[in-house]
Amino acid sequence: MEDILECCCGLDVHKESIVACILKGPIGQKLKPESEIREFGTRLTALLELRRWLESLCGNGKYWNLLEPSLCRAREGSRR
Repeated sequence: MEDILECCCGLDVHKESIVACILKGPIGQKLKPESEIREFGTRLTALLELRRWLESLCGNGKYWNLLEPSLCRAREGSRR
């Protein structure tokens, strides 16, 4: 399989938790990527913490964009 990303994240989403695994390493080299696994809750504060963690590790934000619609719905629900 060909490497195409230097940093990627897999999310295992459950009712009360999200487990995130980051793989990060150079493309095109035979080095094993570094991995880090963390577990987060599903409440808004935990989702925002997950977002900050992804931004700090991968920097450009394209990994947490999929969470944005959920965060918006959660914010709207908390205003009611």
